[in-house]
Amino acid sequence: MGELTLDEAMEELVSAEDFLNYFGIEYEPSVVQVNRLHILQRFHNYLSKAVMPDDETAQRAVYVTALQQAYQDFVKSDALTEKVFKVFHMHEPQVKFVPLSSITVTKKDATQV
Repeated sequence: MGELTLDEAMEELVSAEDFLNYFGIEYEPSVVQVNRLHILQRFHNYLSKAVMPDDETAQRAVYVTALQQAYQDFVKSDALTEKVFKVFHMHEPQVKFVPLSSITVTKKDATQV
């Protein structure tokens, strides 16, 4: 893949291991094996917030930094703590605000109480 442009290479990469190998990031296989989808999603999240330069060399540096950080998040923590996917947030307490002005009682309701 060394002859491909960065965009072409990104189209060819499939697994977390592919990305880590392509960008030359050393990793512990056991960490990646357990967290591969979480790492890739976190990588995507970091890239979506990054300012992407026009120069391919600078872009590559942004990708490397984002992927290293995504991987390190799961070296230092775990999927349950990091809560990358929505499913991890589903059972958290939900706080909803209902303004008092939106609560009304009609006479029919009042007589049933």
